[in-house]
Amino acid sequence: MLMSNAAAGIAQHLGREAEAVCRHYLSNGRKQGNYWIVGDVYNARGRSLYVRLTGPSSGKGASGKWTDAATGEHGDLLDLIAANLKLSSLSDTLDEARRFLSHPKPDPPSRATLQKAPTGSPEAARRLWAMGQSIAGTLAEHYLAARGITGHSRDAALRFHPSCYYWREGQPTGATPETWPALLAKVTDNAGMLTGVHRTWLDPDTATKAPLDPNRKAMGNLLGHAVRFGPSGDVMAVGEGVETMLSLGIALPTLPMAAALSGAHLAAFNPPDHLRRLYIAVDADPTGCEAASTLQERVAPQGIETIPLYPAHGDFNDDLRCLSVGELRVRLQSQLAPIDVPALLDSITS
Repeated sequence: MLMSNAAAGIAQHLGREAEAVCRHYLSNGRKQGNYWIVGDVYNARGRSLYVRLTGPSSGKGASGKWTDAATGEHGDLLDLIAANLKLSSLSDTLDEARRFLSHPKPDPPSRATLQKAPTGSPEAARRLWAMGQSIAGTLAEHYLAARGITGHSRDAALRFHPSCYYWREGQPTGATPETWPALLAKVTDNAGMLTGVHRTWLDPDTATKAPLDPNRKAMGNLLGHAVRFGPSGDVMAVGEGVETMLSLGIALPTLPMAAALSGAHLAAFNPPDHLRRLYIAVDADPTGCEAASTLQERVAPQGIETIPLYPAHGDFNDDLRCLSVGELRVRLQSQLAPIDVPALLDSITS
């Protein structure tokens, strides 16, 4: 609670100095009216990200709030500083913010104030996510590239942890867990709030999945939520695995994607209120087909059109590795609603 209160207070102070923060960390941008406009949180040139320079100290429309229209990423100036400098923890981010604001570093809290988050809870998921780093240049990026998935080094839904705890099934309570590198994927609700984290442990020697059983686990509140890629729109696709949906996104880069992480969670996926059409990436197994059918039946009363997308092989990552991207797009074109083809395929240069 002390760290949370400190973070809120510093975020509000940064908001009062929003223009100075932007000029320091986003020097390639420029002021336009009540906003600072720049390419992204990493200070690229462009107009995708905008930071509010005026407004109340907290709540809706607060000064310092920012959104990247290209990725859907958003947050306050503490989030921006963490992303800009690739800081891996809230503590490091607060230290940097204090340095910028010329605040003294506070005395460390007593051990009595440090409480362990319940194992597997949303709070534990938030803490793990805060310790992650950009996947650019890491084992996680190499793992995805080996599966044909490239171009996601700055994706806001993915992070890398170099030594993520792994508890084996049946491990005695109090035993020391193993640590392995892991690809982290952020699970969010329709408002963009983090509710959980999915972990894929990796083998540092081979850049493949770690020799663990299971080598994937999720924590937090998952039911109805998903790992999301791309800004929300009135048309989107949902499927099971992270790699499956990232692969589909290689073929259809303008279509927002969501990975529900399992067949059971796909069946329970909660679509955004504004959704008009939902494509369902169907894994070619009985569980995948049943999950897709259940989801179609669930959302039909909401007036959402559902269209299944079937891979040629087991899933769309198998397709991406077995087919060329052009061949995959040809297969998908016949399955898309004709009205979506111009926006999803005709504008792409194969």
